[in-house]
Amino acid sequence: MSLRFERANSEIQRCLSLIIQTKMNNPHLNPLLYVSEVNITKDFKHCKIKIALDSENSEELEKNIKILQDAEGFIKRELAILVKMPSVPKLHFEIDKGTNATVRINEILKNLNIPKDEDIDE
Repeated sequence: MSLRFERANSEIQRCLSLIIQTKMNNPHLNPLLYVSEVNITKDFKHCKIKIALDSENSEELEKNIKILQDAEGFIKRELAILVKMPSVPKLHFEIDKGTNATVRINEILKNLNIPKDEDIDE
């Protein structure tokens, strides 16, 4: 990926995070929601945004994705103010499945009953 796309992706990710956390006044939007990855197409017309939640609750994450999709017009308008681009891309929100898997693995590891080193010596 070229430096131009990397800079665009990181700037859009930063701005989307700011918009979601500070400018959206939807009480149903989970405050633990975050933008984990942004990928803009080569023609800058579409942008795939991966959204994650520090929770295993996939229903809540799907509900939050729906809220973001419904607020696409507002988000695009705010993004146009923050990012200087010829045109604001179409936003496609999706669940970040990799982050959900990481949360699930961490929960499993927390629940394992592994004896401490001093218990092994006995």
